[in-house]
Amino acid sequence: MVPEIGLGAWRYSGGIEPLRRGIELGATLIDTAEAYGTEAVVGEAIKGMRERVFVATKVSGNHLRHDEVLRAAEASLGQLGIDRIDLYQIHWPNGAVPIAETMRAMETLVDRGLVRFVGVSNFSVGELRAAQKAMRKYPIVSNQVLYSLSRREIETDLMPYCEANGVTIIAYTPLDSGRLTRPSDYPREGMRALGEVARETGKTFAQVALNWCTAHASVIAIPKSANAARVVENCGASGWRLSAEQVRTLDTGFKTPGDDEEW
Repeated sequence: MVPEIGLGAWRYSGGIEPLRRGIELGATLIDTAEAYGTEAVVGEAIKGMRERVFVATKVSGNHLRHDEVLRAAEASLGQLGIDRIDLYQIHWPNGAVPIAETMRAMETLVDRGLVRFVGVSNFSVGELRAAQKAMRKYPIVSNQVLYSLSRREIETDLMPYCEANGVTIIAYTPLDSGRLTRPSDYPREGMRALGEVARETGKTFAQVALNWCTAHASVIAIPKSANAARVVENCGASGWRLSAEQVRTLDTGFKTPGDDEEW
């Protein structure tokens, strides 16, 4: 089991305290990547509490040859200061490398006890299917993709596919790089709807936007903040649930993919 609100570490510069505060509040999934350059600070933050934390990291899409994957995983383990990665993900697909070669390496890492679970990131339905077909022993448990109230493209086909096949969606940039927390950034129907629901629930814009993400089956969100107070706010998106009517209000306010309005 993983929490519905985790901690992202892309472009993270907050040091160990915001991460530790999030862990204390139950955001025990931390997501990083070799390409982020933040594995070391994550490793520092989880010292003394490793058993409480679900550590997710990623191999770069530029390192997907079999031996490159193995070397990248070992390097990430060293940066993180741990002996096993909980979730190891392919950061993005690379059509120049046969997916079967990459997935064979991922399964080797599980066989060796260096990785617990295998995931992908930024994979389309077709790419996810190909990766699943290449797996011989273990399932692909997650697909980390862009998803927020203002970026809902995955609802067309990827989300239904993942829900039907038991693949967890890890929503990155779930606050649209903070724009969903600032009413002036979206002076249109969507933000009016978000404000209305925030008033009804007594929650902040960020908490409502994150709760909307996790109201969808099999979706968890990994907001990033270098500010401990914002981390506390984001963690307050968990432990309660929007009503069906409030979800509909937000769905209507933030138009779905295919509508004329650009987001």
